[in-house]
Amino acid sequence: MGPGPLSARVAALCDEVGSKLDAATQARVRGVRQRLDEPLRVAVAGRLKAGKSTLVNALIGRRVAPTEVGECTRVVTQFRYGTADRVDVVRRDGARVSLPLDETGMIPQRLGVPRSDVAFVDVTLTSDHLRDLTVVDTPGLASTNTSVSAGASRFLLEGGAAPLDENLDDDSAGAISGAEAIIYVFTQAVRADDVQTLTAFQAASARLASNPINSLGLFNKVDKLVGGAADPWPGAGPLAVEQSRVLRRVVSDVVPVVGLLAETTEAGRLTAADCEALRALARLPVTERTVLLASVDLFTGRDCVVPRAQRERLLHRLDLYGIGFAIAQLTARPQLASGELIRMLFQASGFPRLRHTLEQAFRWRTDAIKAGWGLSSLEQLAGRTQRAEEREVLRDAIERVVREPEYHRLRLLEVAQLVSAGTVELPEPMEQELTRLALSTDPRWILALPDADPERLARSAREAATRWRAYAVAGAGPAQSRVAQVAHRGFYLLSQRIRTETGTW
Repeated sequence: MGPGPLSARVAALCDEVGSKLDAATQARVRGVRQRLDEPLRVAVAGRLKAGKSTLVNALIGRRVAPTEVGECTRVVTQFRYGTADRVDVVRRDGARVSLPLDETGMIPQRLGVPRSDVAFVDVTLTSDHLRDLTVVDTPGLASTNTSVSAGASRFLLEGGAAPLDENLDDDSAGAISGAEAIIYVFTQAVRADDVQTLTAFQAASARLASNPINSLGLFNKVDKLVGGAADPWPGAGPLAVEQSRVLRRVVSDVVPVVGLLAETTEAGRLTAADCEALRALARLPVTERTVLLASVDLFTGRDCVVPRAQRERLLHRLDLYGIGFAIAQLTARPQLASGELIRMLFQASGFPRLRHTLEQAFRWRTDAIKAGWGLSSLEQLAGRTQRAEEREVLRDAIERVVREPEYHRLRLLEVAQLVSAGTVELPEPMEQELTRLALSTDPRWILALPDADPERLARSAREAATRWRAYAVAGAGPAQSRVAQVAHRGFYLLSQRIRTETGTW
């Protein structure tokens, strides 16, 4: 996926100023330019044993990331699209050690390089899931305190500089110089120390990714909320809403999922033989099925027409909830096709909502996120350069870009971040309205008027602009007034856009 109009403009700025800078600064600007052409980078973070790697595999669409603790789960691993499958262990001195995937198609548990010498693992895969999304699996956060793992800290250092040793080659440093968005993975109810841990990770993370606007909470393993094969969703939904309230200053939303089901269905791990075993279980008398599904020990230990090894395989892919769900569908519809069964299991995992949320919350906003990152990086370069003429060149170019009307979206994103993080307090309805304005280009969603005609939309946008202007002048403190002025201009520009696009003057 190529850059959108905002990030393309920043890329053009990089091309414009590059020849006016010395070799070292020019190389850094070139790194920013290269990054703007890359897909959105999403880091997956979470506490130990939260199921991060399982969810990474579901996002990738292949079971490549090991889910058992090993050398490769203790370092940052980046998954990106490539024309061939390849695993490179990148050392701190910039050297790369190439490894084959193991016999199961996964990253080898042993990397062949001392852990202290590993900067990160760079994995390229032919998965279409990675064409417009780069996924970064970070080491687990500490489970007994609020510290952030060293590997995750190196990956997400503030400021956009290389998060590793200064002598690391530019390509390697640029590969992990920070994420534009973060997914936090946790299980069960959120505890006080979970919030502290997430806040600690947030403090170590980079730029936009450290803000709730571009952070998503993933409530994993919701099937463990209930026993056996019982349906967890009646309780998981309300609990996720409750967690959203607890974490509203850390993440933009909380999505409940069953990670194992998502990995199994997205990575194509359920075979025809597995489906036939499920059909055989569905044909058993109801009392026998009930006993089998009462516990893991009973499911694997009792005599059954399905061999124990096959039942253990099903447990590793579906767990009791997934097995019980599949049996229920096959009991109701004995002729159900295997492909349709897998589709229903995917729906039961909750992962479709995550995919949709990523599309709505992250991917479609890639342009603004990456443009903001690029301008921020160039501003930091201007601040670090020792040559006054270079500072002037960079800052003049940045100023020309940010004065353009379309770049008001970045100012909206900036003030929405301040409000969503609680730095600037607004009445809740105004906070929600500002967030919608910052996060979407759809006037019907922004104005909460899904069925309105263009004339009403334009009028509503003008009224919103007037409201925010009045709030800025009377009733707001200095910080609130600055936010309100940005919102006022945002709604004014929205009304102008609606009229221009629809011809309703």
